[in-house]
Amino acid sequence: MVAKKPPLSPDEILMAEFEYAANSAFQANEDRSKAASFFLVSVGSLVAAIFGTQLQGVEGKVNFLLAGLFVALTILGWMTVRQLARLREAWRESARTMNRIKDYYFEHFEDIQLREAFRWRTDTIPNKFKSDSISYYTAIEVSLLCGLTFGAGTYFLLAGFSASDWLIWILTPLMGGLAIWFQLGYYKHILTKRKKENT
Repeated sequence: MVAKKPPLSPDEILMAEFEYAANSAFQANEDRSKAASFFLVSVGSLVAAIFGTQLQGVEGKVNFLLAGLFVALTILGWMTVRQLARLREAWRESARTMNRIKDYYFEHFEDIQLREAFRWRTDTIPNKFKSDSISYYTAIEVSLLCGLTFGAGTYFLLAGFSASDWLIWILTPLMGGLAIWFQLGYYKHILTKRKKENT
């Protein structure tokens, strides 16, 4: 005959949840930091290499090469923004999972006096998209750099085709601004496209 296991005590639930929440928060911050840092280092390294290189006499070919490199960095930035959005989604899914466990115990063990110990409930978890979250601020940072890289790519591409100065100076900031707008819009789109999951 199999012996019954003793019921899990409320103290054990609270301790296990606290430990899980702390580990999840730490991991999310680490992953977010790594993703953003990799992009920042990539952009910084390329810019440093450009300024440290002598380009006399080969401007035509180098312009196209630099345009390609800056566009590649913009694509890398787009992937970083996508990563940040997915990390935010993963964090919220973890929070929903933890709150589902809490709801189960609240429903089946009404005598447990732990409700006031938890700030977040299933219906009070922060939304996936928050304009004042660290994830969003990091996405803004990456998007601004993407605007610079895409603007620089536009500049070098037009310079490679010997476009007029007025066209270069109109299209360069315009394309950079569009890149920023697209990146932030894409980040928001990922986190708001499935609104039913927020409930």
